[in-house]
Amino acid sequence: MSHKELATSFLKTAGSGQVQAAYEKYVAPRFIHHNQHFKGDRKSLLDAMEDAHRVSPNKSIDVKRVFEDGDFVITHSLVTRSDPKQAPIAVVHIFRFDGERVAELWDLGQELIRDSPNQNGPF
Repeated sequence: MSHKELATSFLKTAGSGQVQAAYEKYVAPRFIHHNQHFKGDRKSLLDAMEDAHRVSPNKSIDVKRVFEDGDFVITHSLVTRSDPKQAPIAVVHIFRFDGERVAELWDLGQELIRDSPNQNGPF
């Protein structure tokens, strides 16, 4: 499986609420991340992702674009939350792989404006 396929599978699995399974299958034991809201270790982000799923279950992740360069993969996705009052989010994930496991992760998100004046859209 290519790194692009691994990154997409990780996002789909974790995004469907199967966070523990996604970590077991795709994430390296010494994984680190750069999300500013949590400690940078593997367990902290796993716990945060599980909590997020409990608070907002059944969200969908639609990966719109995937770019690969060596051990790095960038995804550009639409995240739809279960509460229709919550705006969808455009998310960019940057993965660094060590073999077939995610070793490092960056994520950036932007809530989408319902009445954006930009005719080009976020994707």
